[in-house]
Amino acid sequence: MKKLWGIAIMVVLIIVGLGMCWMLPGDRIKQAQLMKANGNYDYAIILGAKVNGEVPSLSLRYRLESAVEYAAQYPHVQLVLSGGQGKDEDISEAEAMYRYLKEHGIAKERLVIEDQSTSTYENLQFSQNIIPEVAGVTIISSDYHLARARFLARQIGWESDVVAAKTPESVKARVGLRERLALLKTWLFRR
Repeated sequence: MKKLWGIAIMVVLIIVGLGMCWMLPGDRIKQAQLMKANGNYDYAIILGAKVNGEVPSLSLRYRLESAVEYAAQYPHVQLVLSGGQGKDEDISEAEAMYRYLKEHGIAKERLVIEDQSTSTYENLQFSQNIIPEVAGVTIISSDYHLARARFLARQIGWESDVVAAKTPESVKARVGLRERLALLKTWLFRR
């Protein structure tokens, strides 16, 4: 009987632990979206996403649409286009962003290209290496991605606010789980 109680308690603790591992990152993901950008920072970093050949994926297009709106509202802000080239991409994510933003009326003088990064941490770290020293930046990315991006920005010494791009319905379930796990990993390993 004692063995059964021990097993029951262990099962309950595991369920509670898994619930916390699901809820805590979800709460942080929602909170991060509340830190809305208001033009305080001179640089906004657009975090890259998949490019299909030379065409921005729907996720990247949503980020770019948000960036165009933000850039129109705050014409003093420089946009850092951060994203390298994946094995199945014909051009870098940064190059795809550059083309899109120029086509949508953003002057090339406002665009800074960072085309070597392969992760969110590298997006921020490599961007930090190519812009002047600043206390903070605006991060433009998909809504689900902002908590981890803000945490990593703090790790490299930046304050940040955000512009939240919507997430395509077709990927919401997949990225919801993936991002929760990635956020837990980032909290544990600081990268």
